[in-house]
Parts: sequence; C-alpha cells; structure tokens
Amino acid sequence: MEKPQYRGTWHCFQSVIKQESVLGLYKGLGSPLMGLTFINALVFGVQGNTLRALGRDSPLNQFLAGAAAGAIQCVICCPMELAKTRLQLQDAGPARTYRGSVDCLVQIYRSEGLRGVNRGMVSTLLRETPSFGVYFLTYDVLTRALGCEPGDRLLVPKLLLAGGTSGIMSWLSTYPMDVVKSRLQADGLRGAPRYGGILDCMRQSYQAEGWRVFTRGLASTLLRAFPVNAATFATVTIVLSYARSQEDLPEGEAVPTASSAQAGPTLAQHSSL
Repeated sequence: MEKPQYRGTWHCFQSVIKQESVLGLYKGLGSPLMGLTFINALVFGVQGNTLRALGRDSPLNQFLAGAAAGAIQCVICCPMELAKTRLQLQDAGPARTYRGSVDCLVQIYRSEGLRGVNRGMVSTLLRETPSFGVYFLTYDVLTRALGCEPGDRLLVPKLLLAGGTSGIMSWLSTYPMDVVKSRLQADGLRGAPRYGGILDCMRQSYQAEGWRVFTRGLASTLLRAFPVNAATFATVTIVLSYARSQEDLPEGEAVPTASSAQAGPTLAQHSSL
C-alpha cells in the first residue's frame, strides 16, 4: 500500500507553500481558466434550451436538463482536467515535464493521440451527468422553498445559500467517481500504468486503501464548492432576471422570477470539478 503524501487538507496546504511557495497553490490554474468561459457558455445554453424543449418546468425536467448540460460539457471539461491533473502532479523547477496547459495537451496528443487527450472521458461522463442533474434540481428546489422573488430584500443572501448548497450536494452525489477519474488521468505519469479501466481502478484502490480512499480530498473540495457556486448561481440568476425583465413580453406573460431564471455553472469542480 502506497503511503499518502499528505495527512489532510491543512497539511497539504502547508507542505505546498513550504516546498513551492504560495505560487504552488495555483499550479494548473491555466487549464481551468482557459476552459471556464467555454464550459459556462455551453452549460448555460444547453440547460436552458433543454428545459424549454422539455416544455414543463418540473423537478424531473430540471434534473434532466442539468444532466444533459453536464454530459455535453465533458467535451471541454475532460481534456481541461487532464491537463490540470498532470500539471499539479509534475515536479517543480527545471525537472518539470510541461510548460503549461497547452504544452501539456500537445505533448499528450503527440505521444498518445486523441485517445490520450480524452483519457478519463467515460469516468468524467459518469461524474458530470448525474452531478449536474443534482446541481440544478437542488437549486430549483431551494430557490422555490426560500421564496426567491424579485424585490425581496434578502434575495441575494437566499441565492447565495441556494447556490452554495447546490454545489455541495452536486459534489457529494458523485465524489467517489471524481477520485476514480483523477486516478485514471494521473495513471502512468510516474512509471507504468496501473489501472485497466474504471472498475479495475475502483477495485485496486479499495483493496489498497479501503473505502475511505473514495472520500480523499472531499473536505477541501467542499470548502471550495460553497463560495464558488454561491457566487456563480447568484450572479447568473440576477443577471438573467434583469435581462429578461427588459425584454418586450407578450401581453399577459409575467416577468420571470429569480427561481425560474435557471442557468447552470461548472466544478469547478465541478469542475470542477
């Protein structure tokens, strides 16, 4: 059994700063920044259009629209997270293999082709599809339960609470698959590949480290998830509500409420993640 490098979130934080300075905490930042705009645009568009195509704003349709958005954005999310994982795991200083996100993906493509660039795609799909469904479903339920309506003086705090909670529930729903995805994408970086696929990775990980291996890193992920998704969902909902209220609406049609102005963020986790 391989001994973990870090004892927990705080120990990891301290070790990275000690070994690589504060800049080490931002290793791999270029990859998510590079893909974040495209992922958000894709998720917002797919979720909104899918919900309209389904014809009825119901909890089930919120889940289905979110799941569709999660599945589609994997096209960008998977290579982006592959580059981020490789950059975070490489040695610092002159010994590093990759100069940045683009260089990482170029080198992987040259040595492994498109298959290598999309390594972990199936596990990413298995993570993103249900997690985005839970994401939008939770947000819809909470905004309705909290009474998020235009003019409410507590509207912003309510939206922040609903968005942050949605991010946490999304990560909790599929975090074990995120662990598997990360291991598959890092596999072979230092030595020969160990895993033959998703099930083999799960089996070997469980046999070596027990069930706790599938919750490793969860605390730091949730600490990041709440503020990121709180800000994202609140901003998107307020902006969309304002934009739609400015449109010329047909006679008898009401201005959308904050809870009905749905759009969806990433992970980033999750992405993001």
